[in-house]
Amino acid sequence: MPARAWLGIGCRPGLAPATLDAALAAFAARHRLDLATLAGLATLEARAGEPALVALAGRLGLPLRAFSAARLEQETPRLATPSARVFALTGCHGVAEAAALAAAGPAAILRIPRAAFAAVTLAVAE
Repeated sequence: MPARAWLGIGCRPGLAPATLDAALAAFAARHRLDLATLAGLATLEARAGEPALVALAGRLGLPLRAFSAARLEQETPRLATPSARVFALTGCHGVAEAAALAAAGPAAILRIPRAAFAAVTLAVAE
């Protein structure tokens, strides 16, 4: 069966690769997420060039898809944890959940809602 789960990632600018790696390891362990089930990574366009995200995509051999804030805002009705604070910062009510859902497609469901770690949030949709 082909991988079809998308990992959505929200982060602060300048995210340290070690911080992302630690968050992903904790997230995967907590939710019994097999990284081999991932089709790719997804995030906000403004974060697509973050070295930590680019490096993670490279290490995992996965594509990194980026979406505009306007596109992610379209996913708001499907979010488990929309945030006015995130909207004030980014222009969309969620990044990790919305990016995962946008990448996984219109029939996707949120498999793992947003989990927050130091400077990073992660979610999975498929």
